[in-house]
Amino acid sequence: MSAAARAEQPSLDTVENAAATPDEVQPYAELGLKPDEYQRIRDILGRRPTAAELAMYSVMWSEHCSYKSSKVHLRKFGERVTPEMTKNLLVGIGENAGVVDIGDGWAVTFKVESHNHPSFVEPYQGAATGVGGIVRDIISMGARPVAVMDQLRFGDVNHPDTARVVHGVVSGVGGYGNSLGLPNIGGELVFDGSYQGNPLVNALCVGVLRHEDIHLANASGVGNKVILFGARTGGDGIGGASILASETFEDGVPAKRPSVQVGDPFMEKVLIECCLELYAAKVVEGIQDLGAAGISCATSELASNGEGGMHVFLDDVLLRDPSLNAGEILMSESQERMMAVVTPARLDEFMAITKKWDVETSIVGEVNDSGRLTIDHHGQRIVDVDPRTVAHEGPTYHRPYARPAWQDALVASTTADLPRPVTADELKATALRLLASPNLASKAWVTDQYDRFVQGNTALAQPDDGGVVRVDESTHLGVALATDANGRYAKLDPRTGAQLALAEAYRNVATAGAVPMAVTDCLNFGSPENPDSMWQLVEAIEGLADACQELAVPVTGGNVSLYNETGAPGLVDSAIHPTPVVGVLGVLSDVRTAVPSGWRTSGLRVLLLGATADELDGSVWADVVHQHLGGVPPRVDLAAERALASVLVGAREAGLAVAAHDLSEGGLVQALLESSLRYGVGVQASTAGIEARDGVSAFAALFSETTARALVAVDRAREAELVAAASAAGVPVLAIGTTGGDAVVVDDVTVALDEARTAHEGTLPTYFG
Repeated sequence: MSAAARAEQPSLDTVENAAATPDEVQPYAELGLKPDEYQRIRDILGRRPTAAELAMYSVMWSEHCSYKSSKVHLRKFGERVTPEMTKNLLVGIGENAGVVDIGDGWAVTFKVESHNHPSFVEPYQGAATGVGGIVRDIISMGARPVAVMDQLRFGDVNHPDTARVVHGVVSGVGGYGNSLGLPNIGGELVFDGSYQGNPLVNALCVGVLRHEDIHLANASGVGNKVILFGARTGGDGIGGASILASETFEDGVPAKRPSVQVGDPFMEKVLIECCLELYAAKVVEGIQDLGAAGISCATSELASNGEGGMHVFLDDVLLRDPSLNAGEILMSESQERMMAVVTPARLDEFMAITKKWDVETSIVGEVNDSGRLTIDHHGQRIVDVDPRTVAHEGPTYHRPYARPAWQDALVASTTADLPRPVTADELKATALRLLASPNLASKAWVTDQYDRFVQGNTALAQPDDGGVVRVDESTHLGVALATDANGRYAKLDPRTGAQLALAEAYRNVATAGAVPMAVTDCLNFGSPENPDSMWQLVEAIEGLADACQELAVPVTGGNVSLYNETGAPGLVDSAIHPTPVVGVLGVLSDVRTAVPSGWRTSGLRVLLLGATADELDGSVWADVVHQHLGGVPPRVDLAAERALASVLVGAREAGLAVAAHDLSEGGLVQALLESSLRYGVGVQASTAGIEARDGVSAFAALFSETTARALVAVDRAREAELVAAASAAGVPVLAIGTTGGDAVVVDDVTVALDEARTAHEGTLPTYFG
C-alpha cells in the first residue's frame, strides 16, 4: 500500500477532519518532502494538509515538477533575451513547449525532456512513455507532431547491465514512436561509465501548426467545464517521474520506487487525431496534457494560469483500478490523458468528436470565480487550496555551490605528454580504432529500428548531421533539427561544455543549410544537494545563456534532470558527466535543397572551412587510445560559429554546397571517413596546407577537435565562388582534396572504404547483437 493510501486509512481525510486533527502524524518524508517544506504547507493552509492535499503538494513540489533547485538560475535565459532573439518567437518559456514563427503563417513547436530514472528501473516503458509524454506536450500546443529525436546515454559497453538497459530503451523508443507513425530523424547514442547507474533518455518532439491554432494551458470562464479524456487512470505511474526523478539511486535501487508508467501508443495516436479535430472545430478553450504529477499537475496548473478557480469531482474520473484512493488518483501518471476546458455551448460538439474517435471522456469539474482549487471525493471536500501555491509558488532554493576540490587537478592533467601517432601506419591504425569505437561507430544498429521516413516528409535523417522535415507540401518550407552534448567537455569545464553543445547543434543545423532560430535544452546533472554538481549546473546555465545571446537564438523551453548521481559526494566520479543536451531548430525555405553530410559523385572539390588548433584534451582520441580525461576542452569561438553558419546557409541558397559535414568528435579524419561512407565515394586529400597555415602537426590536423569547422564539397567549376564567400565572411578556407575512388586517402594514409565500413558498422552489433 502506498504512503498516500496509508494516510487515508481507515476513513476519508477531509478538509474538516484535517482542521480538527492538527497533530495527526503524516508520511510527508515518504512522499519526498523535507520537514521545512511540510511546515510551509501547513503555514499556507493554516492547518495540516489532508492526505490528498499532501499527495498533490508532494508531487508538484518535487524537483522534477517544480525546478526548486534550478529556477533561480534558469531565469537567466529570460534575462538575457534581446529583441533580435524574440522576433520570431510566438510562445516562449513557461508553456508546455515553445513556438517559433517560420514564415508563411506556419509555426513550429519543439521541446526536449528527460525520462532518465524511470528508464533505468524499467527501460522499455521508461523510454516509451518518455516519447509519449513529449509528444503530448506538442499536442497540447495545438500542433500536429511530425518528428521525434532521442538523445541516449548508457554505461560502459562491457558492463553486464548495459545490454539490459540498451535493449529496453531502444525497443521502447522505437516501439512507441513507430506505432505513432512519427519519423525518428536523429539524436545521439553515447556510452560512458559515468552513466552506468544513471542512463540518460532524453526525447524531443517537433510539431507544426498555423499561427491561429496555438493553444495555451489555462482555465478561464466561469461555468466552463473541465474534461478529462483519453485513457483511464490506473495504478501505473503513481508518483512515477515526479518522485522517482527527484532523488538519487542507492546501490542501484531507488529509495522510493513508484510504479513506472505504462504506455499505449495506439491510444496516443487516436488521441492525437482527436485533439487535432477538436482544435479544428474550435471547441477547446484551454488544454493541458497529463504527464508528471498527473491530475495534480493538470488541475493546479490550469487553475493557476486562469483567472478564477476550479472545482473537481474526483468520483467522475474514469478508473482502470477502482481500488485507488484519492491521493493515488491525483498522483497517478497513467499515460495518454488530456484535460480540456470547454464552454457549455460547445460541450455537445466536444463530446461528439471524442465519441467519433472512441476516446473515453468525463466531465470532472467546472471553472468558477473562487480563486481556489477544490476537490470533492465521495461527496466530501478533500482539497481546498490556492492553486498557485501548488503549481507555481513551491519552494525555491539557493543551493550552495562551489568549484569542486578535484577540478584543478582534472584540468591540470592534459594530453600534452600522451604518446601520439606519427607514422602513416600509426595514423591509419588510430583512425580505424576511433572509427570503430562505440561512440563514433555507426548507429545503424539502433536507428534501423526506427522509422525515419514515415509520413513522407523527411528530407534528411541520421546519419546526416541534422534531421530535416518538410512542413508545407506546396512550398516545401521545412525545418532542420540537431541535438548535441559532450559530457566529457562539460566535465572539464561545464560553462564551456554547454556552449560547445550549443555551437555543435547550431553548426549541424547550418551544415544542412538551415538558418538557426531557436533552442531547447535538457540539463542532465547530479544531485543539487552536492555543491560540486550544483556548481556544474550553474556554470552550464550561465554559459548557455551567454552563448544563446551571442548567437541570437532564444531558449524556448526544456527540462532539468537532476539527481543523476550514485557515488559518495565530493569525488570526481560521484555523478554522471554533466550533460547539457542542446537542440537547435533551423528553417529552410525549400527542403529539396537540404545539404546531405556525404558526397555522391566523384570530381567534387572538398574545402575545409575554419582554422585548426592543437586541441586534443577531452577528445575521442584521448578517451579511446589512452582512457584519459583531463585538461581543457576546445576553445569556444561563437563569432566564428556565426560566420561559418552564414557561409553554410549561403552556400545552400546559392546552390554551391553539394555536401557538408561539421567537424567535431574525431576531428577531420572522422568527417572525411563519414562523408565518404555515406554514399560509398572516397576522397583524396592532404593536410599539408592545414599544417603550414595553422602550424599544427599532421596528427593534430587529422584528430584535433577544434570547433567552428566544416567540410564542404562543391563542383569544381564553382569552387572559386565558395572561396570568395568564405573569405568575405572572414572564414578561413582551404581546398584539401577531391572526391572519388574507393578509399579515403590523406597524404600517405590510405583507408579502403570496405575496411572502414567493416570497422564502422561492426561494433555495436558485436556488443548488443
